[in-house]
Amino acid sequence: MTILVTGADGYIGWPVLLKLAETFSDERIVGVDNFARRRWVEEIGSVSATEILSPAERRRKVEEIGRISFVEGDLTSKEFVNMLVRVYQPDTIIHLAAQPSAPYSQISWEKAVYTQFNNNISTLNLLWALKENGLLDTHFIAATTTGVYGAPEYPIPEGFYEVEYKGGRDIVPHPHMAGSFYHMSKCNDINNMFLAHKQWGLPVSDVRVAIVTGATTEEAKNELSTRFDFDFYFGVVTHRFCAQALIGYPITVYGKGLQGKPFVTLKDCVESFVELAKRDGDGYRVYNQTLGAVKIVDLARMIQEAAEEEIGLEVEVKHVPNPRVEKEEHEMVIENENFRKLVGKPTDLKEAIKDIFSTIEPRKKVIEAYKDRFLPRGLEK
Repeated sequence: MTILVTGADGYIGWPVLLKLAETFSDERIVGVDNFARRRWVEEIGSVSATEILSPAERRRKVEEIGRISFVEGDLTSKEFVNMLVRVYQPDTIIHLAAQPSAPYSQISWEKAVYTQFNNNISTLNLLWALKENGLLDTHFIAATTTGVYGAPEYPIPEGFYEVEYKGGRDIVPHPHMAGSFYHMSKCNDINNMFLAHKQWGLPVSDVRVAIVTGATTEEAKNELSTRFDFDFYFGVVTHRFCAQALIGYPITVYGKGLQGKPFVTLKDCVESFVELAKRDGDGYRVYNQTLGAVKIVDLARMIQEAAEEEIGLEVEVKHVPNPRVEKEEHEMVIENENFRKLVGKPTDLKEAIKDIFSTIEPRKKVIEAYKDRFLPRGLEK
């Protein structure tokens, strides 16, 4: 059995790669990445708060295990992807490679086009490589996002729901209501994967990833740490708030902060991908990878309390104008039964926040040096 992990150098991909090696004793594991995330973060003038190994050092570390190959390459190249699939003939693909930042995709026309080309062509190349190499039994596990749902005022199902209209009834995919060009790229991925399933029978597990929160897993820590971004573009809200609190910078909440947002811990995120790798694909199945929604202002207060408990620091919560186009208030009720069957009881978000503080506290000077990256121009403290 061979498991292929795309985006293996990323925040999620690196711990997934290490967890697979720990979980599977006989299977061959292949990681692939073009290390673009490092370039994107450098381009916007930021850095990972955690110290991470260079690409060469990471490759050397994983290849010491003996069953892991680490391949450098660009998934937007059809020739490279065909070679990858033809040579390794994966039984399972965990597709994590993407430009994942909504704010980055909104910077300019160029960034919007780049994001959709990078993300959608990579996915299409993988899907077609499986078809052209006769590997349509491969379990295709893909990271999409809960952001494709938008902010509807009703409970969000796991991918599909029953619709009754003018006397007719059917089970249909949930409509896409993306809020950024990044999220729209994931809507496009979903459409293409669903089409590949319907036309070719490709088994797909569509993992709608929430806001992933945490700094370590059992395998990815210390020398093998995964990256931890805290800037406006690539640092998710939890990580940005924790980094702000660590250096005594106000926790900056956009607007009223009454938007409910879905969260998942890094540990549960990784665990669910690895658990899916143990299974054969089953049709087209959607997993809302979230422990539930938390309002942003409540998250800020949670981190404010954790800062006082973990590092003995009182930090202000400050409201700033919202640079994003979104509802000011929203509950975000989201069903997650399929996901809960994978991980059982989800890890508590507060535990992930404690883990963040203990991990990044030794890197306080790094965060202090890049504090101007917390907010977009015009919203600085």
